[in-house]
Amino acid sequence: MDEDAVDFALVAWREDGDWHAEPIPKDRAVSLSALEDFARRRQGESGSVVLVSVSDDFFAAMRIQGRRTRLLLSDLGPALEWELGEEIAERLELDLDDDEIDDLPDGEPAGDLSLLADYNVSADDLDLLCADLEMYPDEQVGSIAARIGFGELLGQVLEVYA
Repeated sequence: MDEDAVDFALVAWREDGDWHAEPIPKDRAVSLSALEDFARRRQGESGSVVLVSVSDDFFAAMRIQGRRTRLLLSDLGPALEWELGEEIAERLELDLDDDEIDDLPDGEPAGDLSLLADYNVSADDLDLLCADLEMYPDEQVGSIAARIGFGELLGQVLEVYA
């Protein structure tokens, strides 16, 4: 995937009750393994959260806890048009033929909707957020960051991409 397709990528983690966030270089945000490697080095009290917005089409969320990676694609249809989305779909063991992909409704998430439940973002909340077709992926990510508690840090991270 071309790194220009990445709107932004960040990793966030908690240490001593405080949130920390760091931008992920675009060249590290184009592959699942590079994202995992980057995030594993920044795990705090309960792992790390990775949020990636791709070409105003979808966002990917990852929860890294030790060696375990939990994954979510906000909108499976558009995500499958990008290498990162394909890698995540493959890891999720999604095997869709072209007709099934064409029949996917807009805003159809795939993956672990409960990956942020311990941060008070329920599976239902994430499902509703992904289904909100009026919001762009960066707005969805902003909503997630604000609800979890690192919304201000997201703004600082986004300045790197401006």
